Amino acid sequence: MKAKIVGGPASPYVRKVLTALHIKGIDFTIDPIVPFFGNDAFGKISPLRRIPVYIDDRVTLCDSSVILQYLEDRWPQKSIYPKDVGARAHARWLEEYGDTRVGDVFIWKLFYDAVIAPGIFGAERHPEQRAAVLAKDFPEVMDYLESQMPKDGFLCGDFSIAELALAPHFANLGWARVEPDWARWPKTGAWLKRANEESTLGELAKAGAQLLRLPPPQHGGKLIELGFDVAAETFGADRPRPGVMLP
Repeated sequence: MKAKIVGGPASPYVRKVLTALHIKGIDFTIDPIVPFFGNDAFGKISPLRRIPVYIDDRVTLCDSSVILQYLEDRWPQKSIYPKDVGARAHARWLEEYGDTRVGDVFIWKLFYDAVIAPGIFGAERHPEQRAAVLAKDFPEVMDYLESQMPKDGFLCGDFSIAELALAPHFANLGWARVEPDWARWPKTGAWLKRANEESTLGELAKAGAQLLRLPPPQHGGKLIELGFDVAAETFGADRPRPGVMLP
């Protein structure tokens, strides 16, 4: 069996799932669409018109957290969840925090305004809103993450869903031209370096960066060059359309 992932590695949520697939040794093909370029068929498998979508012989699933829970249930070997019940609960909380609060600040308030809105929809950037986010929301998130960080190793023992949910957002933050003050948040910076180096997150972020330099129709060809197994059929469309839950 080979799974199919709909969505490209410029998305932190796609990189989250791709890294989990790599850890578990699950083969996959990828249809690297930008979610705003999904066709009508994409809207049927992803009613919120978001990525990733995971497809295999049993399921078609949306939402990265749901996908990871399914992968763990079906292939429990090489677990991406801590064994200890307390650590597992804490990792799930950090995943929720990453998917919601970190995603809201890093992706929807910063990356979307800096990259997606002007690049795809031709919208103007909002420097005053960006400045307000960087003054309040961003340091609040970083302070909380710093408070959770271990002196070494990973957040809940071994590399887990906590890293998969939190670390990918930082590449998109960089693409939005925001560089954290690592002197202020040193444990987070050291943890991020470990997470990227000891998993495929770092390499997937490099692939995502290359896609951002290209128009969406060229993403499949670039990923083939980079060694990805790109799906023959796509859910991509020629024109962008807004999602149903944009900020």
